[in-house]
Amino acid sequence: MVWGVFGAAMTAAAGFLVVTGGGFRPVTVAATIVSGTGALVSSASTLGPQVPVDHARWKSIVIHHSGTPAGSPDSIERIHRSWGYASLGYHFVIGNGFDFGDGAVARGPRWVRQEPGAHVRDRDNGAQPDARWFNEHAIGICLVGNGERRSFTEAQLRSLVDLVTELQREFAIPDTQVFLHSDLASVASPGRFFPVAAFDSSLAQ
Repeated sequence: MVWGVFGAAMTAAAGFLVVTGGGFRPVTVAATIVSGTGALVSSASTLGPQVPVDHARWKSIVIHHSGTPAGSPDSIERIHRSWGYASLGYHFVIGNGFDFGDGAVARGPRWVRQEPGAHVRDRDNGAQPDARWFNEHAIGICLVGNGERRSFTEAQLRSLVDLVTELQREFAIPDTQVFLHSDLASVASPGRFFPVAAFDSSLAQ
């Protein structure tokens, strides 16, 4: 089933959902990322206008899970603020239908303002590049859910493939620079139920 999901995602002209004031509406990934069109995530922080995309900054992608059964960009941001972060640490959040639409993709304030993320933990034994480099130059994507307990939804995985593929194309990010958080640090995220082989086969380059 997972292979079918990823195959369909790569062969179909799929749009995905971005949060709007009156619900969700499909837009293309490219329009959302490059031009900043479409509505923004409803966030506790003041987003302001989309600043020009910084093509020189983004060199990598790191995929995470929220570690919670449900959640929204707002609720995750509240947790991050309680940890002392200035705003939501991820650049994008993909919902699972609980508190945030299934497969819905939201841009966080750090993407809108083209700011470094706060999503990669310190790496073991001084591994390089270090966590600071990844937070400065890697785009953080969070799947709502706990991949240690259950699989992500088909809609989430389709949106993830679409988003990662478009980011790779837009910023010339090679497959070797697309990571799971667990590839970089001693964490479970995005969890044992994340379909690693199927996802790897779907990458753009």
